[in-house]
Amino acid sequence: MPHTTQLYQHVPETRWPIVYSPRYNITFMGLEKLHPFDAGKWGKVISFLKVVLCCGNHHGNPPCHLPAQLPGAKEGAEAPQDPDRRNHNGGGFHHCSSDRGGGFCAYADITLAIKFLFERVEGISRATIIDLDAHQGNGHERDFMGDKRVYIMDVYNRHIYPGDRFAKQAIRRKVELEWATEDDEYLTKVERNLEKALQEHRPDVVVYNAGTDVLEGDRLGGLSISPQGIVKRDELVFRMVRSLQVPILMVTSGGYQKRTARIIADSILNLYGLGLIGPESASVSAQNSDSPLLPPEVP
Repeated sequence: MPHTTQLYQHVPETRWPIVYSPRYNITFMGLEKLHPFDAGKWGKVISFLKVVLCCGNHHGNPPCHLPAQLPGAKEGAEAPQDPDRRNHNGGGFHHCSSDRGGGFCAYADITLAIKFLFERVEGISRATIIDLDAHQGNGHERDFMGDKRVYIMDVYNRHIYPGDRFAKQAIRRKVELEWATEDDEYLTKVERNLEKALQEHRPDVVVYNAGTDVLEGDRLGGLSISPQGIVKRDELVFRMVRSLQVPILMVTSGGYQKRTARIIADSILNLYGLGLIGPESASVSAQNSDSPLLPPEVP
């Protein structure tokens, strides 16, 4: 059972497993519009989901859990009571470490989430970070350098920011991509390496950094993954992790085109439709998985 804390919030089973607050959307007197990052994309994702809801496609249930307004910095550190199958519609600031910012990242939310779970939730002592943002996740890599409890798999464009050689030492499964990598190669490498990662280190929880800056046309990501490829990627990750009955937390991270919000919403709808998120996700994902359950951990 979790320790008593205001950071936990009860989420009714009738709600979709999405954590969101309007505070995720950053504004600064309109200057945010000059920044390459769409600081309002998280609100747009929720808006797209609500449009689908209004069409009556999902039995009229509210699409997300809107957390109570918490004071100060606690807003960004919210954690649900049951981390079993959650999408955190925001976050993924993987260039920030515990002692410094980096990139467009101001605080180390991935590090905070994992350390919070280690300290506060009984039975969680091993974690895996699956970082599929187009950029190397050097922030959490620096934070967990030498920490054998945390296994990091990072798939990124080898030619772009940050190129942090020191942080790369913390990556247990490193997949460096070339410019303009496309769907087939990308999905093959993600699937093959994720299967091996989950064999090498059986986690109690997975944090999935699902950046959409891998999308074709993203000038900062430099890869060429189609919208359908991103939806398939997220499905692949959830299928493999949920087949092991392992809790997974998805954060949405980078993505520097206006259309990424719709792609994230489409991916969430796909995961829900396949039973990979939601109240019945544990049993449904195991029954419907295209792949057999992974073998026990390799010694």
